[in-house]
Amino acid sequence: MADLSTQATLGTVPLCITMDPRDNVAIVVNDGGLPPGTVFPSGLTLVDKVPQAHKVALVDIPEGGEVRRYNVVIGYALKDLKAGMWVHERLLAMPAARELTGLPIATVKPDPAPPLEGYTFEGYRNADGSVGTRNILAITQTVQCVAGVTDFAVQRIKAELLPRFPNVDDVVALEHGYGCGVAIDAPDAIIPIRTLRNISLNPNFGGEVMVVSLGCEKLQPERLLPPGSITVVEQSRLKGTGGQAGDEANPHAADAPLDVVCLQDDAHVGFMSMVDSILRQAEVHLTRLNARRRVTVPASELVVGVQCGGSDAFSGVTANPAVGYCTDLLVRAGATVMFSEVTEVRDGIDQLTARASTPEVADAMIREMAWYDAYLSQGRVDRSANTTPGNKKGGLSNIVEKAMGSIVKSGTSPISGVIGPGEKLKQKGLIYAATPASDFICGTLQLAAGMNLHVFTTGRGTPYGLAQVPVIKVATRADLAKRWHDLMDINAGTIATGEKTIADVGWEMFQLMLDVASGRKKTWAEHWKLHNALVLFNPAPVT
Repeated sequence: MADLSTQATLGTVPLCITMDPRDNVAIVVNDGGLPPGTVFPSGLTLVDKVPQAHKVALVDIPEGGEVRRYNVVIGYALKDLKAGMWVHERLLAMPAARELTGLPIATVKPDPAPPLEGYTFEGYRNADGSVGTRNILAITQTVQCVAGVTDFAVQRIKAELLPRFPNVDDVVALEHGYGCGVAIDAPDAIIPIRTLRNISLNPNFGGEVMVVSLGCEKLQPERLLPPGSITVVEQSRLKGTGGQAGDEANPHAADAPLDVVCLQDDAHVGFMSMVDSILRQAEVHLTRLNARRRVTVPASELVVGVQCGGSDAFSGVTANPAVGYCTDLLVRAGATVMFSEVTEVRDGIDQLTARASTPEVADAMIREMAWYDAYLSQGRVDRSANTTPGNKKGGLSNIVEKAMGSIVKSGTSPISGVIGPGEKLKQKGLIYAATPASDFICGTLQLAAGMNLHVFTTGRGTPYGLAQVPVIKVATRADLAKRWHDLMDINAGTIATGEKTIADVGWEMFQLMLDVASGRKKTWAEHWKLHNALVLFNPAPVT
């Protein structure tokens, strides 16, 4: 990597970054890119104008020759490439996908990292042993048909009830597009059903499950949340206006009956009758949530989902390596970190199976990749469908190059477990949560897994956010962080400019996580209430 001393350097010296000494391309660092004729300190002269974050050939590469970045073949030259030329997606043939056979299995055995002790945050303990970073009333919906009524009711709850319950952070409706008009008995229907079930039980909702149903939908409440699936904390001796708990409040776990407001019930005469019923039940849950208090818990109670979107070629140079460094810190602290996005790690499957803690974990990763390969083939596409126009404008030529930069979010720790889409976490450590790469679907599935904090890196920029958990946004470039100064929480572009190291930004991220998890700080997405809709992954047929 280029040795960069100060940001001011960028205005006068042309700079590029290589990821490995064996690479034959590098990416341009300078804002706005560089014109033809530019001479680098190494003596390399640009033949073409090369935009920022795009690749320049460091040596002559013959037609058919390997183009290497991260010391990985990201493509084959479609014509002779001269040193100093702009190397972009139209000049490259993408390599075939790595076969899922003959992979290294649990071969990387790093020395155990020393535990990271003494770090804590202020969180909400739940009856099931999980810890929330926020105290939110979530209203689950069994079907899209009720979304309008629920939204109307939520607006009234926020205006009329929430001010009476100062210890409750928010009220959110878990709106989605599922529930009816679907092949609900198809084998793959389990994915959206368990996703919605497990989101309803996210740690940030305190076990207070409330459901709004239409009545005639295929996804009946009892199928979504069968008996025994809900545990709540009952508070004894609740007293005082607004449900404040007395000094002798005694929380204990109990199986809870399912609390359902069914809009088609005969008791509801008119629209406002439905809304009033939702408000009455919401007040019961708000009273219990309001009695909760933050307590000091170890950093091991963090459950962090990491994801990237609007990626560029700097993603794998600045933000994602910093996330990877922070991931290692979290694992050392005993926390749980999920990395995901099947198509964005598929081309590095050999790196992942080698880091599996056991052969069983490696086999589970291979099964998830094979399932997704088959899923894509049903739609007559392959993993190359992943990269977006924005990815390519940001210098990423294809999914192979994108995958190399995406994987580094996982750090260097052994991968200790694998979960399928919509499944709930059952262990700590570094976990591969198999999800599509879609920002919205990935975030939804990580919510279902039980995350209580989200980290999202971006190079092109996106206002992505979730209502259910805090989302820390990390910019890959200093230019993006400055322009979107009130949307980005961390500027990882300081790594490319030489102002900070990957370790510096990794530690900054770790400390910010503890502050955000404790409620001491809000993310920009929380500040502006930027909330993307939940998008359930439904590979089963729609009828």
